[in-house]
Amino acid sequence: MPYKTVHIGGQGEIEEKKSRFIATVRPISSENEALDFLAAMKKKYWDARHNCYAYTIGSRFELQRCSDDGEPNGTAGRPILSVLLNEEIHNCIVVVTRYFGGTLLGTGGLVRAYQAATQAGLAASVIITRQNGRKLTIYTDYNHIGRLQFLMMNEHIPILESRYTNAVEIDLIVPENRVVSFLDQVTETTRGTAAVEPGHPVEYADIDGDVVVF
Repeated sequence: MPYKTVHIGGQGEIEEKKSRFIATVRPISSENEALDFLAAMKKKYWDARHNCYAYTIGSRFELQRCSDDGEPNGTAGRPILSVLLNEEIHNCIVVVTRYFGGTLLGTGGLVRAYQAATQAGLAASVIITRQNGRKLTIYTDYNHIGRLQFLMMNEHIPILESRYTNAVEIDLIVPENRVVSFLDQVTETTRGTAAVEPGHPVEYADIDGDVVVF
């Protein structure tokens, strides 16, 4: 099942009535990683009034945590978390650091500020969609390579590497739920002459046209 996550974390900042809201975003894979990052942010911004946060872990948001860190109940942590859930961002922590500017924002103002800061942090990050696939290698002759390349282009099947010797070897990744149908198309396209080496399951993402395997 495809899911969105952070590939490279970023930082965004907004100002509201002279209060600074600095949102720092990082990918995480465990609660320990989240807590370590939170501790690092609190150490870095030791002089800030608040370091509020939220994080999600799991492809189905199995773990969700958030904290207002001294802000009025429900005005910081939950709004940060709601942005992550609405944007469907998995395995991610956002820490929003607030430097108080001297003017109270009120409940609604705080909610909007923390949400806006979180959105700014996400906008400064690289968000990707990870999905399950299977790495395959196709062995074919030169007579069918053009048809196979056309098939993979039409089906948006990413090619990892092609090797040209006496025959042609193509390493590629097929979405897990399309493996059977794609192999049927390969058989039809090459009239059963291509050989396929079934590979292993992988998680991958297309990042600006480049396929990254995790």
